[in-house]
Amino acid sequence: MKSKDIRKEFLNFFQQRNHLIVDSAPIVLKDDPTLMFNNSGMAQFKEYFLGNATPKSNRIADTQKCLRVSGKHNDLDDVGKDTYHHTMFEMLGNWSFGDYFKKEAIAWAWELLTGTYGIGKDQIYVTVFEGDEKDGTQLDQEALDLWKEHIAEDRILLGNKKDNFWEMGDVGPCGPCSEIHVDIRPEEERLAVDGKSLVNQDHPQVIEIWNLVFMQYQRRADGSLEPLPAKHIDTGMGFERLAMVLQGKTSNYDTDVFRPLIKKLEKISGITYGDNEITDIAIRVVVDHLRAVSFAIADGQLPSNTGAGYVIRRILRRAISYGYRFLNLKEPFIYLLFPILKDEMGDFFPELIKQESIVTGVIREEESSFLRTIEHGLNRLNQIIDQYQDTKVVPGHVVFELYDTYGFPADLSRIVVEDHNFTIDEDGFEVEMSKQKARSKKATALETDDWVIVRENANEEFVGYDILSTEVQITRYRKVKNKKGEFYQLVLDKTPFYAESGGQIGDTGLLISANEQIEVLNTKKENNLIIHFVEQLPSNIEATFQAEVDSITRNETQKNHSATHLLHEALRTVLGTHVEQKGSYVGPDYLRFDFSHFGKMTTEEIAEVEKIVNDRIVASIPLDEKRNIPFDEAVSQGAMALFGEKYGDYVRLIKFGSSVELCGGTHVKNTSDIRLFKITSESSTAAGIRRIEAITSNAAIDVLKEAEKNYQSVLDTLKTKSDAKKAVQQLLDENAQLKKQVEKFVAQQAKAEKENWKQQVKNINGIQFLAIKTDLNTQSAKQNAIDLTNELDNAFVVVATKDAVKPSITISIAKNLVEEKQLNAGQIVREIAKNIQGSGGGQAFLATAGGKDVTGIDKALAQAETFVQ
Repeated sequence: MKSKDIRKEFLNFFQQRNHLIVDSAPIVLKDDPTLMFNNSGMAQFKEYFLGNATPKSNRIADTQKCLRVSGKHNDLDDVGKDTYHHTMFEMLGNWSFGDYFKKEAIAWAWELLTGTYGIGKDQIYVTVFEGDEKDGTQLDQEALDLWKEHIAEDRILLGNKKDNFWEMGDVGPCGPCSEIHVDIRPEEERLAVDGKSLVNQDHPQVIEIWNLVFMQYQRRADGSLEPLPAKHIDTGMGFERLAMVLQGKTSNYDTDVFRPLIKKLEKISGITYGDNEITDIAIRVVVDHLRAVSFAIADGQLPSNTGAGYVIRRILRRAISYGYRFLNLKEPFIYLLFPILKDEMGDFFPELIKQESIVTGVIREEESSFLRTIEHGLNRLNQIIDQYQDTKVVPGHVVFELYDTYGFPADLSRIVVEDHNFTIDEDGFEVEMSKQKARSKKATALETDDWVIVRENANEEFVGYDILSTEVQITRYRKVKNKKGEFYQLVLDKTPFYAESGGQIGDTGLLISANEQIEVLNTKKENNLIIHFVEQLPSNIEATFQAEVDSITRNETQKNHSATHLLHEALRTVLGTHVEQKGSYVGPDYLRFDFSHFGKMTTEEIAEVEKIVNDRIVASIPLDEKRNIPFDEAVSQGAMALFGEKYGDYVRLIKFGSSVELCGGTHVKNTSDIRLFKITSESSTAAGIRRIEAITSNAAIDVLKEAEKNYQSVLDTLKTKSDAKKAVQQLLDENAQLKKQVEKFVAQQAKAEKENWKQQVKNINGIQFLAIKTDLNTQSAKQNAIDLTNELDNAFVVVATKDAVKPSITISIAKNLVEEKQLNAGQIVREIAKNIQGSGGGQAFLATAGGKDVTGIDKALAQAETFVQ
């Protein structure tokens, strides 16, 4: 059965059992501080389990894109080394929110696997939670009895808390589970060794494919369990593992999920998969990581140096490193695999088709950049090896610096030093890695108490589109600690405070009661809750408060937000409809807008975009807002749905004339409220991604006033009343003439210097040697060295410039000496440049180096002469 049919059969099976089939959520999470990525099928439904929202159906099924590369669920280091772990994988799942429970979940799982998919009943084992004394939980007798109705009792195994109690994190919904394992060993092996002894033993052919989680508890911050108000079903089946079982393979990578990618990589590398375990691991790493990175970028997460972007960059660099080290691929190659992935999975995941140019462009640019990093790292490592020739051991902190500062893989460092008969201080490296992990954990650590419920079953809603002040009551609160200290999070029955979302910052303001006022420092979303951050709890938590949003900040922010909508439309008008928003920041001070476009914008294009936006502002276009309209209706009216965003069935539509967007942010009532729009910069953030920063309203007016003031100052300096351009051009012409005169003088000086240098040439063992320092600039010194080498026989010339800020050394050697005596100017200059705290390189007959310490020039020249002698 082909993988596409396997997916289709699963969804059809549960659709026939009244499950609503929903799309996969984006792989990157945006409103859950406890998770960076969707690491399981349940992540997008977490708000339903917590009771913070109501699902559109009590029965749902889907296939969810998952990424397990950080936090509690991290499979990254296992990927490639075995044949069944992945960074990105699909999780097929069916869900019940307070509807059916264990009986139906177990019966349907058995029916699907043994009936629809035809897996042999004598190949299946199931596990049941045995209970845990510390938690006070008992054997899951209900699940045990239900399984006995379908499978022989000797195939039902008891599992401990580690294997059979599923928890998403340290706190939150959890419960016992039943894992379903399949033994795909040949029949003679199954008869010889009972498969039950291999369950959960990391045997590559006795594998877990499905986990049925019976969500019935809430894990509290103190570690205790309390029953959930309703019982839920949360199942997750590994799509890639299921394909392996149904296609009769012994490796996920032998299925049609991966084989097309592997075939393409074989063609690119010239290496056949299956011939060598080392290259097989590399191939598995590359094709696996391609999928993870491609889906993340398609969902809007670009590689970067922080947060989720750093994780994506790390995955991609791991793939590049494996290709470089083991497949001998020294040029960008991973981006060439993407069209295969798109063809295989694009029908079900259309974002791969829509975002093809962005994904391939970003991957190609990241590859080029990191391959340069590898080359620079190799040069640096060669210098380090020279430095530690006495001990033949590279200190761990040095290897860690290469890894942490330059992104140079530690594994590659090990290979290089071993080639030179060196070793690495592994203990020292691990110490530095541990320090880094501790720093990272401390920086992101967030310790939360359980929610204290003040009002049961209270409604919690946002009213801030229409009002900035209203009476509110606190429905729940909790204490939070991080590296900055201790503070509190409040949830209100209704709130005018906008929660940070869609690039717009969260509101600040005050909660005022009869006796006190509490400052709201920020507002954010978490699992569909609007959370208000405060430094102190009110003395009377049950009081009624007047919630007051900081109106000045809100008003300036929404001017910038409305301007981003006008900017988006203007960019599509000027540059083309390929332009799509790829990220934004909207605050009171400025706006930032990232968008897809492969070329730097011209001055004329920027001016045209600016003009279009300001024309819309002058036109005084009123806001046309539609709330809670069906998603399909909004799209039919021209609204763009951005990949990487999670939209509900009902959305909010924002129109300013022909600008039509889905948006949950706050906006001006009329474009004239924006007053003025001014672009301050246009730049690149990644391959195919441009960034515009801009200001509006008073900030833009102030900039224009300052520009006018500066322009007048320039006119005064140039002693002209109006024609600054003509006056500046005259200055440039005069400067060009003076520059030519200076260059002529410098050339004459250099020529005279060269003649003087000839008088100082020494004959050492038949070599015409010159080592000299000069006040000439670096370029003139280099040219003199080249000219002298051409004019003299058997010349070996070393010239050092005496620039106190950045001294330099040039070595020029006659080509016949290079050939006859195997001399190499690049190697020599790299060695003597250490005297000036520098480095460099070049060709065998000509090389240069720069440094920091001018006092080391004499030592460098003396070392060169000693070498010649």
